[in-house]
Amino acid sequence: MRKQIVYFATGNKEKFREVKEILRDFPLTVEQVDVKGREIQSDSVEEIAEESAAKVASSMNLPVFVEDTGLFIHHLEGFPGPYAAYVHRTIGLQGILALMKDAPGREAYFRSAVAFASPGRRAVTFVGEVSGKIATSARGSGGFGYDPIFEPFGGDGRTFAEMTIHEKNRLSHRALAVKKFAEWYISWCRG
Repeated sequence: MRKQIVYFATGNKEKFREVKEILRDFPLTVEQVDVKGREIQSDSVEEIAEESAAKVASSMNLPVFVEDTGLFIHHLEGFPGPYAAYVHRTIGLQGILALMKDAPGREAYFRSAVAFASPGRRAVTFVGEVSGKIATSARGSGGFGYDPIFEPFGGDGRTFAEMTIHEKNRLSHRALAVKKFAEWYISWCRG
């Protein structure tokens, strides 16, 4: 079967590498489009992904998908949520750990939204979530972003950063959303 090309709009090389690995078992070839641009401010990762995908599809005149993730920490009433990238850049992992220092509960979840848009058409969105907890310290050298402080439930107590990319992709929010998108996209292409 001939592999179908799919365009992923992201400036994050680690995210691109992870998504490429997630899609390796699908009849798809993923290519990076490094033009994601400015995101809207919203409390919804779905809305952010949809708006970004529509803008890139329109400006590039190309069907593309975008992925946006939020980290929602229960003790912090959902903070940083969809503002996770900004919070990571400003206070970093140590800032989150400081905010969680005396937290009675450490439960959190990642929510990933993959939005696909083609020029002139409304975006289609796929969501994946994984629950877990915030570790008491950063551990591991793999992954990126909040991976060193997130221990997924259903795992063995390691953080995402302590796992190989294959282990992470068996549990991750991003893998769930990307796989849903891939299955839909293959059918859409066959039209």
